Amino acid sequence: QVQLVESGGGLVEAGGSLRLSCAASGRTFSTYAMGWFRQAPGKEREFVAAISWSSSNTYYKDSVKGRFTISRDNAENAMYLQMNSLKPEDTAVYYCAAARVISRERYTYNYWGQGTQVTVSS
Repeated sequence: QVQLVESGGGLVEAGGSLRLSCAASGRTFSTYAMGWFRQAPGKEREFVAAISWSSSNTYYKDSVKGRFTISRDNAENAMYLQMNSLKPEDTAVYYCAAARVISRERYTYNYWGQGTQVTVSS
């Protein structure tokens, strides 16, 4: 089992940057693919980015490509999302999640964190 805790959210102006972190418990973290999802008020939770257990593969939502970078440190049981050139439409609660295989699909993720709020002002 994996327990996940996000941090690093906050309020930032458009064009600014934030770095989200996801701390994982459990000795099996390095065997899981990891993903970031987000949910804005009144909207479905959507895929943002994913990374394979070895970091050899990464996936991104089209609208964040070139602005967001996902990474992980298996020695530290941690995953990160560097978000640059933030836009008001990036405002959402961001969740980290763990899955057995890298995927863009929400249903493939077995473990979820509680979320961290990101607010981008215009």
